[in-house]
Amino acid sequence: MANVTDLQTKYSKLAQEYSKLRAQNQVLKKGVVDEQANSASLKEQLKQRDQSLRKQEQEMDSLSFRNQQLAKRVELLQEELAASEAKGKKGKHGLQTQSVFDEDLQKKIEENERLHIQFYEADERHKKTEAELRERLEKLEKDAEQHHGVVDGLTTKYAETIERLQSDKARLEVKAQTLEREAKECRMRTEDCQQQLRRCQSELNRQVKQSSSVIQEKVPFNDTKFSDYNSLNVPSHNRRHQLKARDVAGQAMSFIQDLVAALLNVHSYTEQRVHIYPLDSSIETISPLNQKFSQYLHENAAYVRPLEDSFLQLYQSITEDTVTVLETVVKLKNFADNFSSYTHFLQKILPYQLKSLEEECEAPLCTAALSAKNQELQSDIKRVTSVFEKLQNYINLLALPSVRQDAMPHSNTSAVFTQLAACLHSLHDAIKEMSKHYNQKADIERELPTVTQKLCTTTECLLGSLGSLTSCTGKIATFFSNNLDFFTSSGYSPRGSTAALNPVQAESMLANKKKATAYIQAVKKAKPQSVPYREALSNRRILTSSTESREGLTQQVQQSQEKIARLEQEKEHWLLEAQLGKVRLEKENQRIAELEAQLAAALGGSPNSQTAAAGALTRGHEEAAAELKAAEKEPTLCTSLVGMLCTTPTDEHVGDEESREQLIKSHYMARVGELTTQLQISDSKAVHFHSECRALAKRLAIAEKSRETFSEEVKLANQNITRLQDELATTKRSYEDQLSMMSDHLCSMNETLSKQREEIDTLKMGSKGNAKKNKGR
Repeated sequence: MANVTDLQTKYSKLAQEYSKLRAQNQVLKKGVVDEQANSASLKEQLKQRDQSLRKQEQEMDSLSFRNQQLAKRVELLQEELAASEAKGKKGKHGLQTQSVFDEDLQKKIEENERLHIQFYEADERHKKTEAELRERLEKLEKDAEQHHGVVDGLTTKYAETIERLQSDKARLEVKAQTLEREAKECRMRTEDCQQQLRRCQSELNRQVKQSSSVIQEKVPFNDTKFSDYNSLNVPSHNRRHQLKARDVAGQAMSFIQDLVAALLNVHSYTEQRVHIYPLDSSIETISPLNQKFSQYLHENAAYVRPLEDSFLQLYQSITEDTVTVLETVVKLKNFADNFSSYTHFLQKILPYQLKSLEEECEAPLCTAALSAKNQELQSDIKRVTSVFEKLQNYINLLALPSVRQDAMPHSNTSAVFTQLAACLHSLHDAIKEMSKHYNQKADIERELPTVTQKLCTTTECLLGSLGSLTSCTGKIATFFSNNLDFFTSSGYSPRGSTAALNPVQAESMLANKKKATAYIQAVKKAKPQSVPYREALSNRRILTSSTESREGLTQQVQQSQEKIARLEQEKEHWLLEAQLGKVRLEKENQRIAELEAQLAAALGGSPNSQTAAAGALTRGHEEAAAELKAAEKEPTLCTSLVGMLCTTPTDEHVGDEESREQLIKSHYMARVGELTTQLQISDSKAVHFHSECRALAKRLAIAEKSRETFSEEVKLANQNITRLQDELATTKRSYEDQLSMMSDHLCSMNETLSKQREEIDTLKMGSKGNAKKNKGR
C-alpha cells in the first residue's frame, strides 16, 4: 500500500512539473512568435531604410556631379573674367558681355549654396537614421543575449528534468515488475477463490431452489374454490421498503417545491412582460387580448400552489408504520386532480400565449429574425403543453388503483412508470429548447432602439426563471430514472402469488405488526433490564467462539485426553501400590508393638519363663516372617464397589479391606476433582485456540480482499505508468523539436544581425568617404 501511495505522490509531482513545463513552453512559444514578428518587422524596416539610403546616395552622387560641373563652370568663368579684365575696356559691347557673365555667375553661386544646404540636410538625416539604427541594433543585441540566457536556462532545466524522469522511469519499471509478479500470484489465488465461489454459488442456488420449491408448494394458503380466502396470505411488513419510500418521497418533495417556485416565477414574469411589451401599460392601454391573458396569468398561484400542498400531504402519509403501494396511497389521487387542474390552466392560456407572440410579430419594429424566433417559441409552447397533458394522463393512471381495485395489473404499472420517466425527459428537453430560443430572442430584442431598461430587466428575470425551471425538470427526470427500479418493483405481495397487495391485506399486515409490537413490548416489560449493547456484543462473540471452538479442536483435545488418561492410569497404579505398602507397614508396626508388650510381660516373670518367652518371641518373629513371606507368595483377589484389588491374606483381613476401600474411594474422589479442573482448563484452552483460528481465518479473508484491491491498483498503476511514459516521450520529442527550432531561429537571427552590422559598417564607411569628399571640395 505504501508503494502505491508513493507512486501516486510521484505521479502527482510529475503531473505538476509537467503542467509547469507546459505553461513555460507556452510562454516560450509566445515569446518566440513575438520575436519572429519583431524580426520580420525589423527586416521590413531595414529594407525600407536601405531603399531610402540608396536613393539618398543616388541624390548625393547626382549633386556631387552637378557640383563638379558648376565648379568647372565657375573656373571657366573666372578665367574668362581674367581675360576680359586683361583686355581692358573695349567699349559698350564688352560691358554688356560682362554684365551677362556677372548675372550668370550670381545664379550659379546661389544654386551652389542651395545644393550645399540640401546636401547638409541629407547628411543630417543620414546621421539621424544611422543613430536610430545603431540604437535599434543595440536593443536587438540585448534582447538576443536575454533570449540566449533564457534558452540556456531552459536547456539545463529540461536536461535535469529529463534525467530525473528517466531515473523515476527506471525505478517505476522495477516496481512495476515486482507488482506484476505479485499480480500474477494474486491472479492464481483469485482463480482458486473464484472456483470456490462458483462451487459455493452452485450449492447455494441448489439450496435456494429447494427452499423456494418447498415454500411455493407447502407454505402459502391457496384456496382454489374460494379466492377471497387467499387474503389470509398476508406478507410481512417491509420496513426497508417503507424507509426507502419515505426517502424517495422526501427527495421528490424538494424537487416539487423547486418546480412550483420556478413555475410561479415564470408565470409572474410573463405577466409583467405582457404589461410592458409590445405596449407599455403605464403609457398606453394594452390590447384586450393581452388584458385577458394577464388576468389569467394573475391566477396562476391558485393552480400551482395546490401541487405543493397535495404532494406534501402525500409525503406526510408515507411513514414507517404504513404500507406504501399504489393500492393504498390514497393521497396520490388529490395530487393527480391538482395536476389535471394545472394542465387545464395551461390549455386555457395556450391560445393567448400564441396570440401575444403574434402581436409582437405585428409590431412595427419587429425584424424578420425576431419573427422567426417568435414562431419557434410558439411551437415550443405547444410542445410543453402537450407534454404536460401526457404527464397528466400517466399520473391519473397511477392514481387509479387507489380508487378502484384491480384497475391495472402490475405489468401495466411498470410500463406506465417507464413511459412517465420518458415523458419527464421529454419535458426537460422541451423546456430546455424553449429557454434557448427565448435567450436568442432576448439577444435580438436588446439590439432594438425602442427597448427600455424595464423590459430588459423583466426579460432577464424571465430567462433566469426559465433556467431554474430547466434545471429543476432535469433533476426530476434524472431522479425518476435512477429510482425507476424501485418504482416498478413490488415491495409487497402475498405469499405464493404475484398479484398486487389489496387494502384488506394491508390492514391485516398493519394489525399483525401492531400485535407483534405490543407482544415484544410486553415481553420486554416482563423481563429484567437488559444488558448494555457493548456487553451483549462481547458476550455474543464469546458465545459464538465457544460454540464453534469444540468443532475445530476436538481431535487435539481427544488426543490430549487419551494421553492424560494413560498417564493417570499408571500414576493410579503406583499410588495404590504405595498406599497398600503403607497399610501393611502400619499393621506390621502394630504387631511388633504387641509382640514387644508380650515380651516385656514375659520378662517380668521367672528366668525360665523369660527364656521361654524369648524363645516364643523369637519363634513368633520367625513364624510371622514365614507367614509374611508365604502371604507375599500367595496373594488373593478382593472385589468391591470401586473395582477389584489383589491383596495378601492376614489375620485381620476384614478390617484391612474396609480401610483400604475408604482410602481408595477418597483417592478416586480427589482424582475426579483434579481431572474435572484439568478438563475445564483444556476446554478453555481449546476455545481460545479455536477463537484464534477464527480470527486468523478472518484475517486471511481480509488479506485476500486487500490483495484483490492491490491487484486492481497495480493494474491502474501499470496503466498510469504506460500513459506517463507515452506523455514523457511526447514531451521529450516536443522539447527537442522546440530546442532545435529555437537553435535554428537563433542561428538565423545571428546571421541577420551579422549582415546588418556589415551593412551598417559599409554605410558608415560610405558616409565617411562622402564627408571627406565634400570637405575636399
